[in-house]
Amino acid sequence: MQHKVSLEEAKKLIQFYPNWPKEGVNFVDLLPLLSDADTFGVIIEELGKHLTTPNVAAPEARGFLFAAPLLVTGSKAQNLITFRKNGKLPANEGDLQKVAIVKEYGEDSLFFRKSDVQNAKITNGVVEISILDDILATGGTALKMAEHLEALTVIKDGVEYPVKVKEFIFLADLSFLHGKEILEKFAPVYSLISF
Repeated sequence: MQHKVSLEEAKKLIQFYPNWPKEGVNFVDLLPLLSDADTFGVIIEELGKHLTTPNVAAPEARGFLFAAPLLVTGSKAQNLITFRKNGKLPANEGDLQKVAIVKEYGEDSLFFRKSDVQNAKITNGVVEISILDDILATGGTALKMAEHLEALTVIKDGVEYPVKVKEFIFLADLSFLHGKEILEKFAPVYSLISF
């Protein structure tokens, strides 16, 4: 009989790199979770259990690794809205939206396409979106993503639908940075592992 990996066992694979990418930052490396199919499968299964919307928004790059498998694993996910770094997302004129973010190690920007949100699934007259990422630190990236998404409306067949971020889902959170408290003012927050 095959042993099913627990979240506690998975947590032991996660590695920390102090002072990377700069002094004072303790980098959390989740990539070792991809070194074992059983471990990765458990992580994706657990993330899927907490997903309650058909639309998932995920930032580059590690957010993609954990969000994309949800499209084919029997979770509610049916659509992935990608947030990419500068110069990575082709778009028609007027389609690309810039999201300025402040991370724990500096300012940055992400970009998404309005047309990707336009293709989102509608549930009960609302475009419900879950934001999924690997690590919740200060919450700045997820909060800015949510604010930009909720500023949009989707028009289908002449009907206008509001966009609502229903939840935030993370593989892990760094509770000492209090990002959860910031995001909970916006929508419920769930993480599989807490440090």
